[in-house]
Amino acid sequence: MNKRFALIALMLPMLLSTQAHAARGMDVRDMVNFDRVSDPVLSPDGKTLVYGLRQVDYAANKAKTGLWKQTLNSKQAPVRFTTEAFNVNSATFAPDGKSVYFLSSKSGSMQLWKQALSGGEALQVSNYPLDIGSYKISPDGKAIVFNLEVFNDCADLACSKKHLDETEASKATGVLYDKIFIRHWDTWADGRRNQLFTANFAADEKLIGEPKKITNGIDGDVPSKPFGDASEYAYSPDGKTIVFNARIAGKTEPWSTNFDLYSVAADGSSAPKNLTADNLAWDTGPVFSHDGKTLYYRAMKRATFEADRFGVMAMNLATGEKHEINAAWDRSADSLTLSADGKSLYTVTDDVGAHALFAIDTNTGAARKLVSNGTVSGFDIVGNKLVFARSTLTSPAQLFVGNAEGGQVRQISNFNADKLKDIAMGDYEQFSFKGWNNETVYGYVVKPANFDKNKKYPVAFLIHGGPQGSFGNNFHYRWNAQTYAGMGFAVVMIDFHGSTGYGQAFTDGISGDWGGKPLEDLQKGWAAALGKYSFLNGDRACALGGSYGGYMVNWIAGNWPSPWKCLVTHSGVFDSRSMGYSTEELWFDEWEHKGTVYEKPESYEASNPVNYVKNWKVPMLVIHGQLDYRIPVEQGIGAFTALQRRGVDSQFLTFPDENHWILKPHNSVLWHDTVNAWLKKYTAE
Repeated sequence: MNKRFALIALMLPMLLSTQAHAARGMDVRDMVNFDRVSDPVLSPDGKTLVYGLRQVDYAANKAKTGLWKQTLNSKQAPVRFTTEAFNVNSATFAPDGKSVYFLSSKSGSMQLWKQALSGGEALQVSNYPLDIGSYKISPDGKAIVFNLEVFNDCADLACSKKHLDETEASKATGVLYDKIFIRHWDTWADGRRNQLFTANFAADEKLIGEPKKITNGIDGDVPSKPFGDASEYAYSPDGKTIVFNARIAGKTEPWSTNFDLYSVAADGSSAPKNLTADNLAWDTGPVFSHDGKTLYYRAMKRATFEADRFGVMAMNLATGEKHEINAAWDRSADSLTLSADGKSLYTVTDDVGAHALFAIDTNTGAARKLVSNGTVSGFDIVGNKLVFARSTLTSPAQLFVGNAEGGQVRQISNFNADKLKDIAMGDYEQFSFKGWNNETVYGYVVKPANFDKNKKYPVAFLIHGGPQGSFGNNFHYRWNAQTYAGMGFAVVMIDFHGSTGYGQAFTDGISGDWGGKPLEDLQKGWAAALGKYSFLNGDRACALGGSYGGYMVNWIAGNWPSPWKCLVTHSGVFDSRSMGYSTEELWFDEWEHKGTVYEKPESYEASNPVNYVKNWKVPMLVIHGQLDYRIPVEQGIGAFTALQRRGVDSQFLTFPDENHWILKPHNSVLWHDTVNAWLKKYTAE
């Protein structure tokens, strides 16, 4: 053999091995800089796709979302649709498919804009003194329904704007309240309500006219706060009627989940009529049948329980008769989309560690799973064409196209290709075990990046929040398993009793038992993972979680400290009784603990972390945002005070400009750097 080729042959295995391990693990700086796709929308003819793409300006510590356009069944690459000057949301095709509407604050306030699909400059079509929050275009394209945040005692928008300006200019800053719900999520109440308005487009479609309020008499928010959107209202096919959901609860609003559906004339000529007054639980998400005779919607059955199952309902609008069409399907439906033939309703839902897309037969209620194997974060269907965004534990969301039955699926995007090419992701595997009451419980294990089967690795034991939630097959942007795998940790995540996607009885299992069944599941899940995966080093492990996960970390500190070298609690409940008096959405705590704090103090004390501080000994990092009104910052301060007073090694990281979530790019990096340093400190060999 030629000596040169012989030398190459000898070196080739070494070169290949070096290349195989050249990729590095993912860092938080990678994660915050990834482009994020959202809200795929198909044109009425199904030939063109428009979607949002969020891109980060890390130096400026902010992100901006632009619209991109892609011609399907074409080899042409996607092109930017809106210019870089726009930060946009809520894209919608005009009914004729010739243009795209969207919201943008480019003019200084959030207004409606329109841009021809063929290109050209965007045209601002609204110019109101207040921000538009959400909208829908009428079926004929001649009108619009939208929400503005106004003072209900004002006769026009100018009055609301004047009120805001006067408050801003006042030298006195005090605010007087006579009922609670004084703050919600991260905002203090100022008396304004989201209300629906309609307006007609001018003949040239260049500007919408004077708005007409159609939710008169509704002393509630339409859509709901803080996360309600245009899925909470709908036009009838003839454009003459609008159905919306609202909660009118007066002083009981903080402990009520009684949202009802109301019907109102689109021109405001009639007062809203309650369609679901008989149901004292949550009704939402109206969708009309194509002939306008049936209203589909989602409904819960148990009042004040926000994690009850959403069944899919059908109402005969002529008689008012209603029935659940999918009573046998033990999943909770999300927003509904009606198929072109009216025979199916499409929805996404948690399903055994995934967030899957289903089609529900409107006649029989039979549910067919169309897309799984990850998390479907957005979809649209036109005719027989389906487009959806899906992420997994190893991939940020990508776009896929297929048929309406979920067949012939192909990936049509490759976002972040350059950013991902040198990054090694840790592989994952779902496993199951026998948890509380010998019932089957599921979890995921994620291997470290560049995994070596001959090594044992430290472990990050992640505990999800909600508590009715799931750490499933999802590329999460706050609790991403790859940020731990990337620094050489294995990750274990358990969907304990209370998690969603395993049937309503499983979800119900946590209520009234926060420290019981879930803790047993976590303990048995930890033992099962150690028994199944030999690469997990149980002597070098830390537990961490946020919200309910933060509560569980505080509970673990006093009730299961033995396996853990360190703990991390983010926005966790420290004192259940104090939490019951200081959180904003009282319906949540009062359902979970079976009554008010003064009625059922024993329920709040049964699994109260503050009662076990005497057992705290594991080093703990405490994190809390000061704009967090769901679990107020005093809960975090209390935990840190307890740790310091007991002499337990501890740190407190607080963000004055963040809420229950840490969202700003630089704050996210600081959060992860601080957490990672804490984990490394206590799991070092």
